[in-house]
Amino acid sequence: MPTPAKEADLHEAHAVWYVGDGGCAVRPAVLSKPQQGEVLIKALNSAISRGTEGLVLRGAVPETERHRMRAPFQEGQFPFPVKYGYASVGTVIDGDAELAGKLVFSLFPHQDLYTLPSDACVPVPASIPAERATLAANLETALNALWDGKPSPGDHICVVGGGVVGLLTAYVCNRIPGSTVTLVDINPGRAEMASALGFRFSLPGDAPRDQDLVFHTSATAAGLTTALSSAGDSASVIEMSWYGDLTVGVPLGADFHSRRIKLISSQVGTIPAERQARWTYRRRMELALSLLDDPRLDLLISHKIPFEDAAVRVPEILNKASDVLAAVIVYDQADNADASLAENSGT
Repeated sequence: MPTPAKEADLHEAHAVWYVGDGGCAVRPAVLSKPQQGEVLIKALNSAISRGTEGLVLRGAVPETERHRMRAPFQEGQFPFPVKYGYASVGTVIDGDAELAGKLVFSLFPHQDLYTLPSDACVPVPASIPAERATLAANLETALNALWDGKPSPGDHICVVGGGVVGLLTAYVCNRIPGSTVTLVDINPGRAEMASALGFRFSLPGDAPRDQDLVFHTSATAAGLTTALSSAGDSASVIEMSWYGDLTVGVPLGADFHSRRIKLISSQVGTIPAERQARWTYRRRMELALSLLDDPRLDLLISHKIPFEDAAVRVPEILNKASDVLAAVIVYDQADNADASLAENSGT
């Protein structure tokens, strides 16, 4: 048994675990008082990655990819049980004095209280609320894809797949001077979202042709077929989807070779080789957070889940049939209200 003094240095926390059979559980964790170079963070929000966490929930992470798919602060082993996630925002409540009281982003799973090395935390700009800051991981994915695609001013760009990653990819592309950006999705309801964010929308049957650059994010063979059809001669299709253990049919016959289309994979876990000498993961994350300084992006957060309901609601959110954009876990409504008040007052 720990001594009373040691007990005072311990904190009880709770985290979401993927436990198999399509289920989740909230399990306890015990944290020690942060040591030198560490901070204790009280979570405000964390975002659920529908694509990656859906594969984790279904046990669809291929055995060959289990090492590469580990989240930075994951516990457990694939397939189950595993504590998984990488988009948490919270307030530093103890530890490193330079970060005391600050709102920070980290690649931590869904947990209400946690200890991290100080250098694993990225301060969130004062103008960005905690809920929106959880989109930073998805925006990183979009940035990495643009680095792989190398868009230029004036390009006609098509993004096939209107989930969060697709919308953020289109949003960043639309900031390139002179660009014409079209989002393609099977859900006509995405047209309103595209309009609000300032770019075009079309259904797959009306997808534009002869595009200078195409991004694919739908994680479906039909979407990839649309992406290849939209690409102009000698253009690139940037494949951002990850299919887990699925085999995907790709239409590489017909005119694929004669039109010299390039199919390029993009994966956020690695910075493109030509940037690695200058760019760090932290620099990329800081850029992603800065680009979230736009209230319109709050529209992407379609579902808010109280942490106490996570064991039931997370599997519902990750159901492929659910019409969810960004789903955010809310750890304490009062803490979120206090954080928003502080941001709005400039304190």
